[in-house]
Amino acid sequence: MKSLGIHILVEFYDCSKTVLNNPIVIETEMIAAAELIEATVVSSSSHTFSPHGVSAVVIIAESHLTMHTWPEHGYAAVDLFFCTKA
Repeated sequence: MKSLGIHILVEFYDCSKTVLNNPIVIETEMIAAAELIEATVVSSSSHTFSPHGVSAVVIIAESHLTMHTWPEHGYAAVDLFFCTKA
């Protein structure tokens, strides 16, 4: 079967706890990453948890970018999926 896209899962350790708890920085950088790969940004959203942590998503016409953070551990999990061009 031909692949319909590229799926990348990345784990980041020893990250800045301040950045990992800042939804504005996370969402802004995720949008910049989508634009860097020339994806079409459809929408974005983030949610800040109490007492800490952020989940963010950027919906792109080609699929999505998501990030979930655990600032207390300096950890972030990122999931990227984008369709390949036929």
